[in-house]
Amino acid sequence: MKELPEWLTDNRGTAALAAMLAPAAPHSLEALAAESRAMTLRRFGRTMTLYAPLYLSNYCSSGCAYCGFASDRKTPRHRLEMDDIRRELSAMKQLGISDILLLTGERTATADFDYLRRSVETAAKEMQRVSVEAFPMSVAEYRALAEYGCTGITIYQETYNREHYEALHRWGPKKDFIARLETPARALEAGIKTVGLGVLLGLSNPLEDAFALYRHVRHLSRTYWRAGLSVSFPRIRPQTGGYQPPFPVDDRQLARMIFAFRIALPDTELVLSTRESAAFRDGMATLGITRMSIESRTTVGGYCESDDDGVGGNEDEKSEKGQFEICDDRSAREFCEALRKQSIEPVFKNWEPAYNGPSSLINSAV
Repeated sequence: MKELPEWLTDNRGTAALAAMLAPAAPHSLEALAAESRAMTLRRFGRTMTLYAPLYLSNYCSSGCAYCGFASDRKTPRHRLEMDDIRRELSAMKQLGISDILLLTGERTATADFDYLRRSVETAAKEMQRVSVEAFPMSVAEYRALAEYGCTGITIYQETYNREHYEALHRWGPKKDFIARLETPARALEAGIKTVGLGVLLGLSNPLEDAFALYRHVRHLSRTYWRAGLSVSFPRIRPQTGGYQPPFPVDDRQLARMIFAFRIALPDTELVLSTRESAAFRDGMATLGITRMSIESRTTVGGYCESDDDGVGGNEDEKSEKGQFEICDDRSAREFCEALRKQSIEPVFKNWEPAYNGPSSLINSAV
């Protein structure tokens, strides 16, 4: 068994975070919220960057106990073809979306690297910014994705507790803990501009996972110091398979974690998805979160599923359950109105496509 990297077990520099996250922390939640809010406004202003996920395929080769896409789930399997993707992109653009995250299950013969590369190329011709949340890839594969228009990846370790990780990932390529742990570094080495990290809260002790996640961010920021890093805080939601999290995280715990990460990582983008309720997301919008998803669909072809002749039109696709249930189902217009009531400006685009190519500036600091 491959040894854990030294940075993952090095507790130096985590004392301040530990003091903020401890159950008996001397910092009140209100005091942390005030400090986090002030820091967010100083560093990011009154803006919220918005994106939307697009599920390309629900084929998967892994057996993750907590996922609706696991290969033993009895759910219709399909993928979007290039014409389907174009229709989905057109529907998303009508909602004002120009920043998308393309998602697949773990690598399969049906949805392999070549399929993902072609999907990125198709999306990059239509959208201003294209990121990917898919299977771990090699440096060469990430470099190819960057050349075809991919600017970022999202890759959650799920849990940094190796024992729990190996039990939860029952079979398939995702069972390799170290290979997944090293994926963000491979992507940054290849010239991918941004990497999103996170843990799936509920799988393991949330404090232990928070410390490991923080160490991972610090390690990458020291090595790839010009890269853009973000941190997400997804909690387990109901899904096909009915997995129940053994370490549930309540709203107060999650809020404390967000505030602590904002204070400890003042320049890092913090992300909150539609897994969370509208009320919770509205509250966090002024207190630490700087990027959110909108109009989320967790089914393949979800944006055109009402079209009689589009993807999602047949009975199998209509009965398909997504990877998980979303909680905040507001439209983009409703969500933006809620932001503006708090004097927060929704941002659908704050970059130019000319900067989407591979960057020679993201180099190791060594």
